[in-house]
Amino acid sequence: METLQRLTRRQLEALRVIATAPSRERGVPLNDIAAGLRVRAPSALAHLGPLEELGLISRFRGKSTVTRRGQACLDEYRRHHRIAESLFARAGMTPAATHQAALEVDLALSHRTVQEICEAEGHPRECPHGEPIAPCSGRSSSAGS
Repeated sequence: METLQRLTRRQLEALRVIATAPSRERGVPLNDIAAGLRVRAPSALAHLGPLEELGLISRFRGKSTVTRRGQACLDEYRRHHRIAESLFARAGMTPAATHQAALEVDLALSHRTVQEICEAEGHPRECPHGEPIAPCSGRSSSAGS
């Protein structure tokens, strides 16, 4: 099972909170992570253990930072989500509906499946909301121009 498929939605959100916190370079305190998740510190802490075990974050002296592997996981998640949105948009769904539908499946999709959807969709460059989609592995960003 791929790393992204092992994460719960809340673990992914905790990873995102850590990666986007203003203090991310110095490490994000547990209380800030809890506030970002809108939970109490013990609940937030429960999400950090699995992230650390997977090598997505490192924790030192009560502060968490995203590792390179964690950032790569977030980047891959964005790609999965935006490719899923593009697929649903092609099926005629509104941009708002594509986002909700993508949330239902994006964590379950394997990298191979996302690659196949991307190829079938003609390698879309952006999602229905205008956000960029990273090119497929092994493709340069100028391919298909």
